Amino acid sequence: MSQSYGILIKLASVAFILSMQSLIKALQGEVPPGEVVFFRALLSIPFLLIWIGWQGRLFVVLKTENLPGNILRGVLGACAMGLTFAAISYLPLPEATAIFYVAPILTTIFAAIFLREPVRLIRLAAVGVGLLGVLVILWPRLGSVFESGATEDTILAFGAMLALGAAIFMAVAKILVRRLVGKDHPSTVVLYAAICASVVTLVSAPFGWVWPTAEQWVLLLGAGMFGAIGQALLTTAYKYADASTIAPFDYSSMIFAILFGYVFFAEWPTVQTLIGAAIVISAGGVILWRETRLGVETAKARRASPTGS
Repeated sequence: MSQSYGILIKLASVAFILSMQSLIKALQGEVPPGEVVFFRALLSIPFLLIWIGWQGRLFVVLKTENLPGNILRGVLGACAMGLTFAAISYLPLPEATAIFYVAPILTTIFAAIFLREPVRLIRLAAVGVGLLGVLVILWPRLGSVFESGATEDTILAFGAMLALGAAIFMAVAKILVRRLVGKDHPSTVVLYAAICASVVTLVSAPFGWVWPTAEQWVLLLGAGMFGAIGQALLTTAYKYADASTIAPFDYSSMIFAILFGYVFFAEWPTVQTLIGAAIVISAGGVILWRETRLGVETAKARRASPTGS
């Protein structure tokens, strides 16, 4: 029952996060990305504090063992959010979601570079296949990257590059999270990320912020609420199920992206996007399976060791 409950909470978190992205997309790029990130982060803080208070951690949540790490993670997260929100304003939601799937594959690469994690042949092959899948998704856009003029193709190509940049920042931020959650409570990491994003994005205020209309305020408030709920549910899911059990359900976001894209924006994914997404998801699944196996083998080795080391 516990594992099933964790999976349901994970699916709910994915639905809320895609709902948040849909509300951002509904702004149609009329509010600058930096301003959107600011309000998304700032308006999420009250909802996060309610969740943290429910956990009984309200008066200790800001206690951290690594303040510089949390600040850096917040800055990277703000960059990832800004690029994500900009990308989905240019691209169909399913296509942007498919490109975001490269983040776990890039995490494997960055973990090998920065954390010195060993990458054996199976994971190395999966990384290569995953990058090939991303190339399949991006291929129709690559020819338009260097074209002059704001044609529809160049706009879509620009959106694809923004989505790829967002995936890079997501991957680097995840590497930092791996280090932070070993010392800090997840709610601490989430709250610092929201606070830092709110502060950092104020830098973009002189570059053309606009005062939102009543409709845009509703969309921004909804995005802040849905984003906070999605983060809270994601963290809660790990209390009821192992990470290896619920991690594959990240890919359910494609189902929600196709559904929301079709219902709210009359978008439909191309065959090439679906093929590329299938390749990337398969590669990500292999990486996840391999990491799970290595975790099990490491745990067995520790139990077998006389010293438990």
